[in-house]
Amino acid sequence: MQRACAAALLINGETRILKPGHSNDDKAALGIIKALGAEVLIKNEELIINSSGVNPIENEINCGESGLSIRMFTPLVALSDKEITINGSGSLASRPMDFFDEILPQLGVKIKSNDGKLPMTIQGPLQPKNIEVDGSLSSQFLTGLLMAFGAADASDISIKVNNLNSRPYIDLTLDVMKQFGMKVPENKNYEEFIFSNDSAPDSKLPTHDYTVEGDWSGGAFLLVAGAIAGPITVRGLDLSSTQADKAIIDALMAANAGIAMDAKGIVIHPTEMNGFYFDATDCPDLFPPLVALAAYCNGKTTIKGVSRLTHKESNRAITLQDEFDKMGVTIDLEDDKMIIHGGGTVKGADVHSQHDHRIAMACAVAALKATEETVIEEAQAVKKSYPDFYNDLKSLGASVSLPNQQYNL
Repeated sequence: MQRACAAALLINGETRILKPGHSNDDKAALGIIKALGAEVLIKNEELIINSSGVNPIENEINCGESGLSIRMFTPLVALSDKEITINGSGSLASRPMDFFDEILPQLGVKIKSNDGKLPMTIQGPLQPKNIEVDGSLSSQFLTGLLMAFGAADASDISIKVNNLNSRPYIDLTLDVMKQFGMKVPENKNYEEFIFSNDSAPDSKLPTHDYTVEGDWSGGAFLLVAGAIAGPITVRGLDLSSTQADKAIIDALMAANAGIAMDAKGIVIHPTEMNGFYFDATDCPDLFPPLVALAAYCNGKTTIKGVSRLTHKESNRAITLQDEFDKMGVTIDLEDDKMIIHGGGTVKGADVHSQHDHRIAMACAVAALKATEETVIEEAQAVKKSYPDFYNDLKSLGASVSLPNQQYNL
């Protein structure tokens, strides 16, 4: 959804976005493109976006708490020659953005930041040049640069990337760029992205239709819920998607979960599950649902990629360890690995989301078969990515109540 908003801003003409999201992150993206000159109309549950490129009508954009928005839109803001301040809220204010302090000046962009944190003030126009970037912190920085270079009609220019993590998310970015008719670079094994005249699209369409895919990141929690307390059927997830979190299917199979794919969707039901090994380096957002899954698996589960969890909405490794400990689940952290000791009794408890949407959902899913009631403080954090989450759990038969902005399960 957010990538589609960015692409709709960058191309000339009208875009119809079908099945749009309405999470706080989605709303932040729409607010940004409106501030950058796009016209947005909601019509019959579709979004109609008209744009002629980046033409800011405001001197500040606010990314809310969306890490993707700030990393993707900052290079797009830099396409303009207007000085613009970029801000955010919540945990985003403390997340490192010094990548831009290093890279943007190489592209002719002036930048002032708060010691590598928000707020940032930048002024372009961005001028594509051969650059080399570090992809170890987040692929989202590269997503923004690829879109900006494509929109600036870069030719005979490349972006070299070292240590790129979360490669599937770059596949998703390139796929969206292609569907919108943008200039798409040649991908040289995720180590170099080359823009050439051959990268140009064959034609410019006056109208683009884009259907937002079902979200595997949110769907992962429902699939785990089915494995723990199903059976349920989940529809609308594309098994051919480039989304990184589609890998939840591999984890469920490794755990011996009762899962089957048919014409109606993904059908999943409880079985006796075993501990498993899973490398989440390229899909770190799967850590929370995987921990909930592992809590109900006999034996030890090992998940690799803990280093990717530090700069999320919370330090997710520590938060998962602390909150699941309250539910009777022991988690060890050893270097880049998380070891979950499953198969014991999962207890209902008073837990806290630490203002992290995925922690709230993980605790809720784990609570579905817990011995007693679970109370989740700051449960409304789910609005960031999946505002309908608790209603969906209720529709599946879970007992959910909302007293005083807490959630009881």
